[in-house]
Amino acid sequence: MFQDWGRNLANLRITGAQVLGSEGMQSEPLSIHEGYISDVSERCEIDLTGYTVLPGIIDLHGDGFERHLAPRRGAMKQMAEGLIAVEAELAANGITTAVLAQFVSWEGGVRGLEFADQVFQAIRDTAPSLVTDLRAQLRLETHLLDTYKDIPALVEEWGVGYVVFNDHLPHDRLAQGRQPPRMVGQALKAGRNPDAHFKFLMDMHARAPEVPAALDDLCARLLTQNVRMGSHDDATQATRAQWHDRHVHVAEFPETLEAAEAAHAAGDKVVLGAPNVVRGGSHKGNVSALDLISFGLCDAIASDYHYPSPRRAALMLEQTGVASWKDAWHMVSAGPAEVLGLTDRGTLAPGMRADMVILDSSTKRVAATLVKGEFSYLSGKIAHRFLAR
Repeated sequence: MFQDWGRNLANLRITGAQVLGSEGMQSEPLSIHEGYISDVSERCEIDLTGYTVLPGIIDLHGDGFERHLAPRRGAMKQMAEGLIAVEAELAANGITTAVLAQFVSWEGGVRGLEFADQVFQAIRDTAPSLVTDLRAQLRLETHLLDTYKDIPALVEEWGVGYVVFNDHLPHDRLAQGRQPPRMVGQALKAGRNPDAHFKFLMDMHARAPEVPAALDDLCARLLTQNVRMGSHDDATQATRAQWHDRHVHVAEFPETLEAAEAAHAAGDKVVLGAPNVVRGGSHKGNVSALDLISFGLCDAIASDYHYPSPRRAALMLEQTGVASWKDAWHMVSAGPAEVLGLTDRGTLAPGMRADMVILDSSTKRVAATLVKGEFSYLSGKIAHRFLAR
């Protein structure tokens, strides 16, 4: 019986639900055929009255997976099991495509090259067996100049198609020859002597004049490998212009209105953090994501470090009247798909993948998540609707 039920699920017609289509919310039936949205009316029907069907959330940048892969210091051995736990959390939050953002940073530990190598290999080897589409993003610290020669080959080996550059060195303190706050604890986490760690930071800071030319070369090499590239935490128009000239066309979490406007004017994509939207402002005092959205300077919203936030951000934008259902959900579905160059998902149109999240219309909680018509998450009363078929 269950074998027949699973096989029939690939071809069904959803009725009674509110469905987000190209014109906004509508109550038209939605058909799924062999994992794709179809314009053919399937005979097998399921009544989802009381539910809202939306395109699956595409998360462009999330590092909330770290706690699953390294729940505590030293407990980093079962990467595949950790990714299975990551998928469960993603699916429970309506995320159907997820980009896992892993550092290669001077900070070491779970942000060091050795740990990153394990993570990227695990994603490469485990993701094909999961329902959710898991992808990897390399977050590279710009002042790790000695790693540059190896990055293109590593990116190819890991199967990474998206690289984002950031600079988290505390340059102001280092320019004064002063230790950054919390440096000793940071050094110990990285397994370094604090004095050696401080010297390491000072040496990287001293080589800052070498970074622009080295980045020019590295970005040119990655471009030949068709790697998508982004910058992180841009603060000025000049900085964003430099990244644009390197064919780095994604601006993640710009810190200022100036940087966001520069990216938008150049035709680059602006990605904002969902926690910033939900909170109503940046926890670091940067420009408010809500303001940038209001100014039309947002192409996509990403989870950043909190997987429930994309859904909550889109709902908040719609409920407060900042955006329509169509425009709010676009920022967590079709918008991110465009940033990643994915033309087969992001909307519930015929021929597109049946990637969708189904919400309880009254509570707005995730009741089910499907990827290419296959359940990655199913919970509560909606399960009875499918089983009753």
